[in-house]
Amino acid sequence: MKTLQAFSYFIFALLIFQQPPALAREWRNAYISFEIPDRWKCILEQTEWVCRSDDPKESKESIIILTAKEVGPIDTMPMYESHLQNAIALKLPSGNIIFSKPYKKPQQVQIKSQLWLDGFHLESEVQNYFTRYLATIKDRIAVLVTFSAHKDDYARYSADFARAIQSLKVIAAKNLTSNNSDGVRGSSGSLFPREQLLLPNEPFSENVPQRKKDKTLFFVLALLLASVGIYFLYRSQKK
Repeated sequence: MKTLQAFSYFIFALLIFQQPPALAREWRNAYISFEIPDRWKCILEQTEWVCRSDDPKESKESIIILTAKEVGPIDTMPMYESHLQNAIALKLPSGNIIFSKPYKKPQQVQIKSQLWLDGFHLESEVQNYFTRYLATIKDRIAVLVTFSAHKDDYARYSADFARAIQSLKVIAAKNLTSNNSDGVRGSSGSLFPREQLLLPNEPFSENVPQRKKDKTLFFVLALLLASVGIYFLYRSQKK
């Protein structure tokens, strides 16, 4: 009897001390706001906001970069779609060039009543890293947000990335320009840092990595139910 009670207490303790979901907070600059994990910080580096985790290991595995510019002649949603549906050339530190692998066809999605273009590539920004692209245009400002993580670790960060994407909100004032020193570039040049290079006959892949569901809680609940069943069975046999 005492063994059954001790086992039940052990299972209950496991349920109580399950690690809670990562806490998030709203972060904003002059043109955008979104939710990031509490352990992340965003720093303005020249004209790009770079967001990383405080944890040294995580900071090497994942990164979020925000870019904004005044709308120019090549800033249109069809142009962005053309860029993201084709392979992108990436120059390695060795000088060699590799071509990214587009995953899925870029899609237009509504986030907070704002139309965004959503694309996904492997090795378009950094070798061996997946990058998800969110690009939009509002009034005079074009915005690009990239979510990158190592291909072996992307699934670990997909939930944090998804929460950040679902909370994206363009808050740029209509009078915001590149003269405000808020990380907004002028109207010349491309919103995307690299030019596309189309590889012929390159099919889209549907195997976008997803975060695996944590089955620990399921097994703990199953054990708890089993222990309760054994307890009542024991009680019924004692009567």
